[in-house]
Amino acid sequence: MTTDISQAASRAHLAAFYRSALLDDCIPFWLSKAMDREEGGIFTCLDREGGVVDFDKSVWFQGRAAWMFATLYNSVEKRPEWLEAARSCIEFSRAHCFAPEGKMYFSVTRSGQPLRMRRYVFSESFASIASAAYFTATGEERAREDALALFATYLRYSFEPGVMAPKTEATRPMQGIGAHMIGIVTAQELRLHLGDMTVSGRTLTEWIDWSIAAIERDFWKPELDVLMETVGVKGEIVDGFEGRMLNPGHAIECAWFVMYEGKTRGDKRLIELGAHILDAMWRRGWDEEFGGIFYFRDLRGLPIQEYWHDMKFWWPHNEALIATILAYELTGEAKYARWHALVHDWSFKHFADAEYSEWFGYLHRDGSVSSELKGSMWKGPFHLPRALWMGAALLG
Repeated sequence: MTTDISQAASRAHLAAFYRSALLDDCIPFWLSKAMDREEGGIFTCLDREGGVVDFDKSVWFQGRAAWMFATLYNSVEKRPEWLEAARSCIEFSRAHCFAPEGKMYFSVTRSGQPLRMRRYVFSESFASIASAAYFTATGEERAREDALALFATYLRYSFEPGVMAPKTEATRPMQGIGAHMIGIVTAQELRLHLGDMTVSGRTLTEWIDWSIAAIERDFWKPELDVLMETVGVKGEIVDGFEGRMLNPGHAIECAWFVMYEGKTRGDKRLIELGAHILDAMWRRGWDEEFGGIFYFRDLRGLPIQEYWHDMKFWWPHNEALIATILAYELTGEAKYARWHALVHDWSFKHFADAEYSEWFGYLHRDGSVSSELKGSMWKGPFHLPRALWMGAALLG
């Protein structure tokens, strides 16, 4: 099958391929292997064949999976099993995943006993988008209220000074791009389902503008052609392991968030900004020798501290699939079609498991399998099915 998205026939075949990979391979794997029919919610720690290797539950993925299943129900087909899967994850979260003060855990036992609380609030952001999509699917008023309240909690912990415990001592204060990125995509999802509501003093669109402005001001360095992962509090580059470390997959994900906002508004400037970020980070991230996207790079090309820096993880490739399709759709530039073919062909050759479905998550630099895990506390039905769903929609 040709994967040249600049050709109409190839686009149609590829859209059908993504739809089939989503509906005939990826989603059935999770629905048949991962749903907890006794306690509710979803398991994500699965081996190659889909056997559960750890019964503890990722709170992130109660929200992420619920969002994915509800989104399929809303946009593809109203299949009862998708709505039931979303409901199971939503209700498990409501019953078990909140600490007494209202913050969500990171992980819980199978029955919902708390295991770990993390300082950041990404569990809340994913629960927020899940609730918004579930509101569209069901009209349940509680889901709408939960979506807004969870986003307000996310904003408070992420951006209100003194609320979230500092990651490091005050000697060298730094900020990461992740909170702004997740703020953008969460606000986009809530706006889609609930309208441009006001949360914590700003409309959802205003929160998107606020975070894009922060990214452009502090993290995007056009003079260096790079999107930084971590900078000082005023956007300054910190010359050390952490300050120089780049995450190309994360930056490429950010690029398509910005381009998507430009597409939604018809804003050429945002499209160009997202495309420039994609250009810069593709060049830094693509492995010209073995193919695939490096996990970490150093700003100055110096040795990297993290030993997995040259491994190939599943999710950056999922984000690159979306970003390259979107960039080609919005700009028509041929390089994005070429890049899409590169990442598509490499990913489906190395990550996809034709024998037992779904994708491996972790590969060595040369594309050989490092771990046969299909899921973990970090990998579940989100990045891959989102990429397949968006790919099919954009190309179809």
